[in-house]
Amino acid sequence: MTDCGDLVATDPKYGRRDFLKDSVLSVAKAAQEFSKHKDAAPEVPAPVFRKDWLRPPGAVAEALFLERCTKCNDCVTACPHGSIVFHQQDGTPVIFADQVPCYLCEDLPCIAACATDALVPVEGPEQVRMGVAAVSHRLCTAGQGCHACVSKCPTDALQMDFDAQRLAVSVERCVGCGMCEQICRTVNDHVAIKVTPARSAVPSAY
Repeated sequence: MTDCGDLVATDPKYGRRDFLKDSVLSVAKAAQEFSKHKDAAPEVPAPVFRKDWLRPPGAVAEALFLERCTKCNDCVTACPHGSIVFHQQDGTPVIFADQVPCYLCEDLPCIAACATDALVPVEGPEQVRMGVAAVSHRLCTAGQGCHACVSKCPTDALQMDFDAQRLAVSVERCVGCGMCEQICRTVNDHVAIKVTPARSAVPSAY
């Protein structure tokens, strides 16, 4: 591509004044383009919201829960462990099991605090159904001697199958509290057990 300097040398009609004029215009154009891009608003990626949250104990079916829940904060305040938090997307109460699981309080104060029947009474903590744990046998180290989740399970829903050298989950006993998921995250490099929320399909090993 021929630049201004080449034109000065090869075209006798193209004088120094023309060269300076074109140089100034070129610099001005570059400055204008720079300013345009500098002032342009940066692209902000859309927020990514987690979908693996659990509803608090006693939650009714999801569609009915959304009708009844007023996002009043009462269940969040009543939880002594800080397990229940507000979902960033819609402000409804949720539990992220890998962060703070449900500790299945004997009196379930979160249910007692709900005045709209979005959370309804259950006979006891063992009757709670927030979800069901699913095990990734590819990641699980139970066969290598790690039984941390088994020892922490409050409903004895986790058993070691010594014949198969793998962890088994009793769907009937599992309440989906998430203690297994939280403890696995604490003691292992990779989380090998996760709770599938009750509103989702029946879990399988992942």
